[in-house]
Amino acid sequence: MTTLLFDGSFPGLLTAIFEVYEYKLNDVRLATADSNPVLFGEQREVVTDASKAKRVWQGIGNCISGEARHQLYQAYLSELDTMPQTLLAYFQYAFFKQTNVHEDFSHPAVLTVHQTVRKVYREKHRMEAFVRFSETTDGLFYAVVEPDFDVLPLIAEHFEKRYADQRWVIYDCRRKYGIFYDLSSVQVVEMNFSPDMLQGKDASAAWNEKEAGFQHLWQQYFNSVNIASRKNTALHIRHMPLRYWKYLPEKQPAGTGMAG
Repeated sequence: MTTLLFDGSFPGLLTAIFEVYEYKLNDVRLATADSNPVLFGEQREVVTDASKAKRVWQGIGNCISGEARHQLYQAYLSELDTMPQTLLAYFQYAFFKQTNVHEDFSHPAVLTVHQTVRKVYREKHRMEAFVRFSETTDGLFYAVVEPDFDVLPLIAEHFEKRYADQRWVIYDCRRKYGIFYDLSSVQVVEMNFSPDMLQGKDASAAWNEKEAGFQHLWQQYFNSVNIASRKNTALHIRHMPLRYWKYLPEKQPAGTGMAG
């Protein structure tokens, strides 16, 4: 078996798929450079090549619809260890059939991609619903999130349209990067927050003077619309999982700020 090690990026994955065909590799495994090493077989390091990646991406676009192709990218954002191998199998099947195979659930790779995309889409939808911004002293609105999947690339357009008149940044504290909107475009940024800032211990020091009041209003509003006699905790958690609560001001104890 030949293991192709790529840098973990989507262009890197596409480059690795290109090299599977370029070198006519049959028994091949795709893995990121930080994956567990294999004891047997040959290992090759893949150098990401934009031109090779583009050819593969255009090639799969000739076989499947634009929507199905976007779903391949969504599946990649799941960051599952097995996804590179699954996507390779999907590409190979699509190239072999030369037809739109995205609904051929009899093929294991197609079914896995479909199931994974549904999970990623749910996480995307939840992020769009649960992101809460706080305003800093310099007028920047920021939010900290910790999604199960790498969905920042998928939610950027939603927030750019919805908050087009203000500067904002959404930071993924699990993956250590964020998306920043500067009133003209969204850019990927890397930032170093202190552990205390991420845990909400000193976040209020950067707030706009009105922010504490806004967060208190959030808490009051949530308490006022909550009907104790109709409380259904199980249903509530199903729609708003506990893992999101630490980033929601309405879920913080009265008089405290949002963690994040």
